[in-house]
Amino acid sequence: MTTLFISDLHLDPERPEITRLFAEFLDDEARGAEALYILGDLFESWVGDDDPSEAGALVAGKLKALSDGGVPVFFMHGNRDFMLGRAYAQRAGMTLLPDPAVIVLYDEPVLLMHGDLLCTDDVAYQQFRAQTRNPEWQAHMLSQPLQARLAFAQQARASSQARQGELREAGTMETITDVSPRTVAETFARFGVDTLIHGHTHRPAIHELTVDGRACRRIVLGDWYTQGSVLRIDRDRTELASL
Repeated sequence: MTTLFISDLHLDPERPEITRLFAEFLDDEARGAEALYILGDLFESWVGDDDPSEAGALVAGKLKALSDGGVPVFFMHGNRDFMLGRAYAQRAGMTLLPDPAVIVLYDEPVLLMHGDLLCTDDVAYQQFRAQTRNPEWQAHMLSQPLQARLAFAQQARASSQARQGELREAGTMETITDVSPRTVAETFARFGVDTLIHGHTHRPAIHELTVDGRACRRIVLGDWYTQGSVLRIDRDRTELASL
């Protein structure tokens, strides 16, 4: 059996075709999986478990059916859906994972991350991340009316797009928004694993590197903006594929 890993679906009402593709994936390939791991940014934005989006309702139903059918579903927060809570996770039959998390995959320890913690050259983003992951900040945000939270998410999205435009104009988009090699090496050394799987950067690839004399492998998941992307791992193969 195969274990599946996905991330960065960014499900959004503006791209219903991707939501449909994901639903088909859950109804088809995922049904035969040993487990499904979603490593963040399942949704383009998430303002609380009272989010009324149709995509949220559809996905919860599909994931719960998958889980009830015997396929464990694990979810790790991303930089877009960090407000997704236990209520929605329970509704969707998902087990929440911390970021980072070490799992045992076919007798080998594997480190899972969303990936944004590796992008330490983006100082402004790391400051924003620290603020928005603060439990007090989140409690204050969740105390606001739904419409206020939706407006905040829209504003944050616009600000992010504007900053990306500035980075592109400055020619620093590729370096600032990618992982820091130093931080990657430090992370491998700290956790003592040989394999790291993450998303966030939207640069799907399998990187081979050496850390402290150990052969290591960093697998980057692809995004779902224009197509699907899945990592399939079993005891004999590792395949990063498009759908």
